[in-house]
Amino acid sequence: MSKTARISKVIPNSIAAELGFEVGDALVSINGIPPRDLIDYQYLCADEFLTLEVLDVQGKPHMVELEKEYDDDLGLEFETALFDGLIQCNNRCPFCFIDQQPPGKRETLYLKDDDYRLSFLYGSYLTLTNLTQKEWQRIETMRLSPLYVSVHATEPEVRIRLLKNERGGKILEQLDWFAQRRLSIHAQVVVCPGINDGIHLKRTLKDLSSFYPGEIPAVASVAVVPVGLTRFRPDQDELIPVTSSKAQEVIEQVQTLQQNWLKEYGTRFAWLADEWFLIARQELPPPSVYEDYPQIGNGVGSIRQFIQEFESLADQILPSGIAQKRRLTWVVGNAVAQAFQPLVARLNQVENLTVSLASLRSDYWGQEITVTGLLTGHDLLIGLKGRNLGEAILLPSVMLKYNSDRFLDDLSVTQVSQELGVPIFVVNGIEELLKTVSRYHAHDQ
Repeated sequence: MSKTARISKVIPNSIAAELGFEVGDALVSINGIPPRDLIDYQYLCADEFLTLEVLDVQGKPHMVELEKEYDDDLGLEFETALFDGLIQCNNRCPFCFIDQQPPGKRETLYLKDDDYRLSFLYGSYLTLTNLTQKEWQRIETMRLSPLYVSVHATEPEVRIRLLKNERGGKILEQLDWFAQRRLSIHAQVVVCPGINDGIHLKRTLKDLSSFYPGEIPAVASVAVVPVGLTRFRPDQDELIPVTSSKAQEVIEQVQTLQQNWLKEYGTRFAWLADEWFLIARQELPPPSVYEDYPQIGNGVGSIRQFIQEFESLADQILPSGIAQKRRLTWVVGNAVAQAFQPLVARLNQVENLTVSLASLRSDYWGQEITVTGLLTGHDLLIGLKGRNLGEAILLPSVMLKYNSDRFLDDLSVTQVSQELGVPIFVVNGIEELLKTVSRYHAHDQ
């Protein structure tokens, strides 16, 4: 694998554009040091005098010298954040989503990362079991904090059983390492009924909360997430799905602890993923419960935040009416069917506009309750075939792979659109959704 940082974009009017950088060029070194990843790149570029070693698209080397303000950005983007390759995972967690996919897809779908750099840059979760001494040292030296850590259990034997890795038992020592160096993590606990729930969950959350007090909490927050299972999961994985009664039990258990922490620390500290409430068929908590949404990337409060943002933008963006009658179908996972009813009612207040909510379950993954981001092209074809879909489908971009027009099952938006015989508008976020539905509004609005 080439250990160079290949450029994928040069921002117009940036320093790099003025210097003549082009897409496909590769950055070999900065002041004589080859950057291993985006973290090194950002760190090394925070200097006023830079000597860049560059390989152009033809493979010809160039040396570029420049002077800039120390915090000026060069204006380069790269094909990947990791120039020296991905640190792969050596755990065999039975609930790992990578192992719950069908065989025969593209190789990249089966890559398991456990890379602290992606954790620092993008908030992806790692287990800390794959780090070498050199990498621990780098985390300390460069103060790479906060990191996002999959804890699952603090009792060594329970965590080893879940990760299928003897090194999994060192988690409390590792958290102590963060505490001593005044570095932080955000933790997640994936609850697997019969393995790390009940007394084990209580013990894990209490252990984690002991790392909260202090000026810089070593554990800043915890997300409690239900295990997600698909029909492709390996046999004999000892996992059982979360039932409605189990969800109710976990909600009660965590909410009791939240009240204690609120009194003791002034924060709820640990939060329940939205899915618990959907599985338990309970109302989502009010926005105030989520405080500053520290675990939004883990599906904690994301539905509540979506509804809030929708309500605040709807009055600004939606017209009172549109010029011609329009009928659209908004596709979501059936997990949010109930919560989104008021949003659909608000859209349908626009004169001449009719939006129908198509809330689908995933036949592909074999899940009864499905979040929007896991719906596949296959699910749309099965769930929408033969339905009156109106003029177009509104498709949330979370169903597609990052920067791609493909669903998780590798079908493309074009293929699904052709099969269903209706255009598909991919909408990225609420503002785009509202602007798309209100296109062609009456001139006199």
